[in-house]
Amino acid sequence: MCAIKFPHLLCRAIAAQFIQDDLIALFEFEKTNDGIKVSSEKHDRLVHSEDLSQEELESYRIRPE
Repeated sequence: MCAIKFPHLLCRAIAAQFIQDDLIALFEFEKTNDGIKVSSEKHDRLVHSEDLSQEELESYRIRPE
């Protein structure tokens, strides 16, 4: 649907799944000759904002390259 609606953009199929109450897995998929495959998987821990330091909050303002 993405490719049809936005033909000039690079479509990125993603999904999220909770592993534990505070741990989430993020997946990105790509279409290959063998079908749909997971191209990347990343696990992130969900925390309360008050548990983050000022330095950590500042680091989220910068997009990593």
